[in-house]
Amino acid sequence: MTGKDTHDEAENSGPSGYAAARLRLLTEEARSGPPRRAALADLTDTWLGGLFAAGAGAPRGVSLIAVGGYGRAELSPRSDLDLLLLHDGGAPEAVAALADRLWYPVWDLGLDLDHSVRTPAEARRTAAEDLKVQLGLLDARHVAGDLGLTTALRTSVLADWRNQAPKRLPALREMCEERAERTGELQYLLEPDLKEARGGLRDATALRAVAASWLADAPREGLAEARRRLLDVRDALHLTTGRATDRLALQEQDQVAAGLGMLDADALLRQVYEAARVIAYATDVTWREVGRVLRSRAVRPRLRALMGGKPGPERTPLAEGVVEQDGEVVLARTARPERDPVLPLRAAAAAAQAGLPLSPHAVRRMATGARPLPTPWPAEAREQLVTLLGSGRPTVQVWEALEAEGLVNTMLPDWERVRCRPQRNAVHLWTVDRHLIETAVRASEFTRRVHRPDLLLVAALLHDIGKGRPGDHSVAGEVIAQDVAARIGFDHHDVTVIATLVRHHLLLVETATRRDLDDPATVRAVAEAVGSQGTLELLHALTEADAVATGPAAWSSWRAALVADLVRRVSAVLSGNVPADPAQAEPTAEHERLALEAVATAAPVLSLRAQTEPPAEPAGDPEPLGVELLIAVPDQAGVLPAAAGVLAVHRLTVRTAELRALDLPDGVDGSVLLLAWRVAAEYGSLPQATRLRADLVRALDGSLDIAARLAERDAAHPRRRGVVAPPARVTVAPAASRHATVIEVRAQDAPGLLFRIGRALEDAAVRVRSAHASTLGANAVDAFYVTDPEGTPLPAEEAVAVARKLEETLRG
Repeated sequence: MTGKDTHDEAENSGPSGYAAARLRLLTEEARSGPPRRAALADLTDTWLGGLFAAGAGAPRGVSLIAVGGYGRAELSPRSDLDLLLLHDGGAPEAVAALADRLWYPVWDLGLDLDHSVRTPAEARRTAAEDLKVQLGLLDARHVAGDLGLTTALRTSVLADWRNQAPKRLPALREMCEERAERTGELQYLLEPDLKEARGGLRDATALRAVAASWLADAPREGLAEARRRLLDVRDALHLTTGRATDRLALQEQDQVAAGLGMLDADALLRQVYEAARVIAYATDVTWREVGRVLRSRAVRPRLRALMGGKPGPERTPLAEGVVEQDGEVVLARTARPERDPVLPLRAAAAAAQAGLPLSPHAVRRMATGARPLPTPWPAEAREQLVTLLGSGRPTVQVWEALEAEGLVNTMLPDWERVRCRPQRNAVHLWTVDRHLIETAVRASEFTRRVHRPDLLLVAALLHDIGKGRPGDHSVAGEVIAQDVAARIGFDHHDVTVIATLVRHHLLLVETATRRDLDDPATVRAVAEAVGSQGTLELLHALTEADAVATGPAAWSSWRAALVADLVRRVSAVLSGNVPADPAQAEPTAEHERLALEAVATAAPVLSLRAQTEPPAEPAGDPEPLGVELLIAVPDQAGVLPAAAGVLAVHRLTVRTAELRALDLPDGVDGSVLLLAWRVAAEYGSLPQATRLRADLVRALDGSLDIAARLAERDAAHPRRRGVVAPPARVTVAPAASRHATVIEVRAQDAPGLLFRIGRALEDAAVRVRSAHASTLGANAVDAFYVTDPEGTPLPAEEAVAVARKLEETLRG
């Protein structure tokens, strides 16, 4: 039977003819998706049009209008019919009779009906009072009767919506947020509501309403396809259950998947999650743009009155090629993604650290223009990834922005297998990929507990990367983690540690809760698997971060106590690995030359060397980040804070730092301190070595007040800090050295941090015998070997007091 025949049957045979034609349409295997939804709407239009014109016909000045989903011609098999009978106010008895002639046949067929009878004035007044009514009327479509009446209402409703948008859109946003709070996130639910949950069909409709206001528009890439996919799933759900339901229950997922030609319920959920993620991201971006536009409209008249014109947007530098503008992170005008493969990670890290969203336009530009990262990654790329992962809660929205444009899969191809992958264990709150990001967020809270926060954060990102592969996901993940860590640029030792953490990320909690900890064999087995104190420390932090990120049922004080007890027992077995004094490297010819010149001139000597060309052959270890800075200074008080302060004034970031006394050749009197550091410009180019040396001389003789200079700069250009980092932690390392007291500092990296530490140690009247500082992403991990003025280790109580005072200084 042709489409025309179907329409004729629906129109000429009454309700039974429509019902038969409807059933035939819904059971046609050849027609599904948008064509079937449009055909069902067309069939329904024909039937209702016949009812409208039946008998004595319809009175003049009346029209039948489809609104909501029916108005969009998107009828699912069990969708309700949302109808408005619009009239000009004349012949009320005839209008009432017409309404009965329309509504009763619909009810007789068992179809859900949402109906109203109004004049244009009543319709507009009701829309003004009820936001849901107004949203439905935005999709009004003429079905039968007076076309002019329908057109006039559509025009006036759209005009009202656009005129009232500054007031109505905040109310719509509040309604969407309240609904999301009540129904949850579609992209993570095991039994999602396709319509009401966040990222579902209601949000897609809200985005259409925002676009109709002309105030802002949603990112359109993939949005129509995502919406179509959710509608297709709802169609299959209606046909499977025979009910008007939007809830994709567990027991129906396999049958719905089969109806859509999918492999299984997991494949179905993954497609649903992917669609929901597109809609949710577009929702976030759109509401952010609405807020920006409304704030701009509110502020602009006052600014014009004060400044006599329209000011340009303020752009604040955040990193090389990255600036803040209008509450978003955008690319600087000088940024060249096609020449700067690290730019996406640098922009993402800067956004997360500032607690700001990444502009979708910037992300799209980087996705289409940036060169792929080489293998292995440059050291800066690795550092920026660690910084991004260690930024806490803001990491989530930045990662979502990168994912929306495919940048995550470009950088980490193995990510595709875990992306949107459901987890059918009720303990889990998230999909696999979101769980990995949540674990990194939780791990960022534990970076003060470990010596290598960079390894902790990367292991957190990768610990479940093996899910979706055959067999034990920990075993599969170990192999993948090895490959990814090597590609990122970690050296062989660090790659091994990360792979071990991934392989054994369940070891501590499973052993602590299922084995006899009083059995020495149990503890020895864990010690053999872990291998070292450093790896044990990292595994303990990863275990807690993984459990807390899973959900409230996965971690408790009882489990925490059992795991801590196991860690203490394993640590005792591994206690032979006591850190020793740092090895004193033999001075190079360059070191001796600088030292002799410093003795001869009784002044600092400085060498700043940048690598301008890549090495001919790839080195075995990844290249250090930044450029080499060597400073030789005659031994005196205040060298560490002076040197660190000068670098901070010149906006140089210290990536690694070592300070030690240098042995001079026989016959040369004096003592020289050598500072061997790696530095990088915060943004812009490096300063000249002569300027650094001149300021260092002034800092040492007291004529340059570093603290005042840094305070003035911070007051004039305060740094935006969106991340609430874990507080600094300062400890005394037990039995770490026979010749000095080792004070360890773990803190959030910041301009002038090393200067503040050095000055605090000077104020405590301790001598820094050597220092070893490193910046791992956004985390500083420093060790200072200190003595009293006579060169002996500090008494235990005094050492603890120094550490406590330093911690108070850094937290203040």
